[in-house]
Amino acid sequence: MGKAAGWLGMRCLTLSTGPKAGAWRRWMSVTPNVRKVEPKRDARYGALTDAHAGALEQLVGGSANVITDEEHLKAYNSCWMNKFHGQSKLVLRPRSTEQVSAVVAYCNEHRLALVPQGGNTGLVGGSVPLFDEIILSLGKMDKIESFDDISGVAVTQAGVVLETLDTFVGERGYRVPLDLGAKGSCQIGGNVATHAGGSRFVKYGSLRNSVLGMEVVTGDGTVIDSLKVLKKDNTGYDLKSLFIGSEGTLGIITQLSIACVKRPHASQVALFACESFDSVKKVLPLARTRLGETLSAIEFMDGAAVQLALKHLHHVEDPMPGEQHPFYVLVEAESAENFVVEQLMDRFVTEAFEAGLAVNGVMSQNDDQKHKMWALRESLPEAVQKSGNATFKYDVSLPMDAFYALVEDTRSRVRGQEGVHCVGWGHIGDGNLHLNLSAPSKGLSELLEPWVYEWVSKHRGSISAEHGLGQMKNHGILYSRTAPELALMRQLKQVFDPNAILNPYKMLPLV
Repeated sequence: MGKAAGWLGMRCLTLSTGPKAGAWRRWMSVTPNVRKVEPKRDARYGALTDAHAGALEQLVGGSANVITDEEHLKAYNSCWMNKFHGQSKLVLRPRSTEQVSAVVAYCNEHRLALVPQGGNTGLVGGSVPLFDEIILSLGKMDKIESFDDISGVAVTQAGVVLETLDTFVGERGYRVPLDLGAKGSCQIGGNVATHAGGSRFVKYGSLRNSVLGMEVVTGDGTVIDSLKVLKKDNTGYDLKSLFIGSEGTLGIITQLSIACVKRPHASQVALFACESFDSVKKVLPLARTRLGETLSAIEFMDGAAVQLALKHLHHVEDPMPGEQHPFYVLVEAESAENFVVEQLMDRFVTEAFEAGLAVNGVMSQNDDQKHKMWALRESLPEAVQKSGNATFKYDVSLPMDAFYALVEDTRSRVRGQEGVHCVGWGHIGDGNLHLNLSAPSKGLSELLEPWVYEWVSKHRGSISAEHGLGQMKNHGILYSRTAPELALMRQLKQVFDPNAILNPYKMLPLV
């Protein structure tokens, strides 16, 4: 990828106007009722016995669908970041909704706690046990049940990998309206249970807009069959929405129907370098105006994040060799026709440079270049992981006037701490910032928490934009929700999971 013709010689004159360094020292706690309770194994839950293990093995069809070997259990007991760990002695791998229902009913009767697990790609510890909970892996429920070429609706089991589903519908001219860096490992059921966002949220909106129906097993083993393929159904409460984003605490999604969208035939990707975050912000409305409905993604990365990727990951290429810039913006446009997306992107790019918003950039000329630009953006979590012994990841939503100020103020707070990297990137089109830090040890957490959550709450943001709460953030829900809202959530938990066996110690604060 070389520099695009005519993209040189421009200079951005706009200066950043973020809060002054050190301003955090004046901030006080805005949510005094928030407290973090050290988790302890709940005495309500029974201990797994050999008799329990034998009975559960029969319910999932025999030993081929059970894991008890200590070495093989490790992958299920740990998250991919190696940050959260459990001590489960049993993994069950059912193949059908009927088997899931039987397992949950048995565990409810004997008060055995269960952790539903999909691809285990989450970032908040929501899919791994805290103690000895039984793991119920959906990985063997990997069948795509049906696809309607006319409506674009797919019906699929929960364990189907996102990339597999997208490839399947892609061969039929459609795409799944969700794209994630972990698409090769994450499972569609887990995506829905955690209400995953992703880079194409700006075009397709949330999964709530796309999931039409589902089959769910609640905490007593009851199967709720709401597996409809209708795009309009105004009969009663929308129960399925309660399970979207519930992180497996209300029920286990076993099947779902999702409305896929027509796959565009043409796309164009541009990567801009900007000299200030103020310029980054101004690229967004320009992209919306000039690209309109063809705008499919708009992502930002700060220069520090890009440099970490180039340093630690050999497969990532520098799109602008020999140059470093404070900010980068990746813009993708898609359409049914090549000439449409090319004309719109050319006009957008020209205006971005004429307005002084971009100082350098590259535009894709083929699919390989598109993949390389996206590889840079999608490699950032791995780069942070490799840059230190301990990582700290914050997935937040913020108003645009406070968006990058969190990164700047966090850098001020950790200044002087040896070996610390503080970087930011995210989905600027929907106000979702990923603040990431790496450090030599976990001791940095005392500087960061609860300070980051208080900062976000003060600026009327959300402490979880798309990753969920899991066991990492469940204590902080009141930074973003009210006490009456939390009380209603606890009532819903009691309704759907009366003995609280589903994914305990997650999402809701411990008491």
